[in-house]
Amino acid sequence: MRNDAVRAAVAGGGSWGTALAHVLACAGHDVTIVLRDEAVAKAVNEHRENPRYLPGRILHPKVRASVDPAPLRGCELLVLAVPCQHQRHWLKEFGPLLRPDCILVNASKGLESQTCLTMSHVAREELGESAASRYAVLSGPSFAAEVMDEHPTAVVLGCTDDALGARLRTLFSTPFFRCYSSTDIIGVEAGGSLKNVMAIAAGVCDGLGFGSNARAALITRGLAELARIGTAMGARPLTFMGLSGLGDLTLTCTGALSRNRQVGLRLGQGETLEHIVSSLGMVAEGVKTAQAALHLATRFDVPAPITETVCRIIHEDASPREAVTELMTRELKEE
Repeated sequence: MRNDAVRAAVAGGGSWGTALAHVLACAGHDVTIVLRDEAVAKAVNEHRENPRYLPGRILHPKVRASVDPAPLRGCELLVLAVPCQHQRHWLKEFGPLLRPDCILVNASKGLESQTCLTMSHVAREELGESAASRYAVLSGPSFAAEVMDEHPTAVVLGCTDDALGARLRTLFSTPFFRCYSSTDIIGVEAGGSLKNVMAIAAGVCDGLGFGSNARAALITRGLAELARIGTAMGARPLTFMGLSGLGDLTLTCTGALSRNRQVGLRLGQGETLEHIVSSLGMVAEGVKTAQAALHLATRFDVPAPITETVCRIIHEDASPREAVTELMTRELKEE
């Protein structure tokens, strides 16, 4: 057992929370997934498997699951894998159970739709300003299924405190899961949130059969757009060239396992958003984040034509083909 092993808990029993519990267990920590589904908890404890989200993939023996929130009381490290639109409610309900020195690592990527706030802002509002010194966000190109298969993966931990970043990258890292750290927490959050919107756009292009040229153009111009919005939010421009920016954007716009790309792909093929969301069985954060991202772009007076186009398609029932044509025929300008 490692000398710096911690008692860890993961809030949320979806695919990503389950995969991160496996990572922490492989790194030598005892981990409890705190979730609501008794059937999933039983399967984890008895069969080492999350049959709902990651069927057939076996969890490390150090992973346990509980529908009782009691493990939250003693945990030294909490991974928040709760969907972004539910995190405020979760923190209101369970935040009082946490130790004052508990380290919080948010692993969900998105903006709160009603307030346009990042999850670090939500945490400060619900837990107090003191939470900022023990709060981090984990982001980067990382499909849960590939992490469970222990394929090489690199991520970044964004936190304002250098020492905390150094400690966390040690606590999370394994031979297959490499962690970097960054003090630009806003940039790490912005990249992880806004790339989901671009992934929907990339999926639309693929669904319409537009090919590799369109996808490459979308990724490149999408990176420029999310960097503009993120920089206006206070991020450092260089952060968007890293794992939480270009890395995650590339993966989410091209990978078959990307839920947000799947939403766009099916929209481009003519399905309705309501049917797509109901059949996915998992959260696609970009659907909720798109409107929040557009509000931010408007607030900061930042051009965001791709985000605007995605919003028109998913919230105004605009024709995907016509919307893309309008995007391509805007006024010409320098790059």
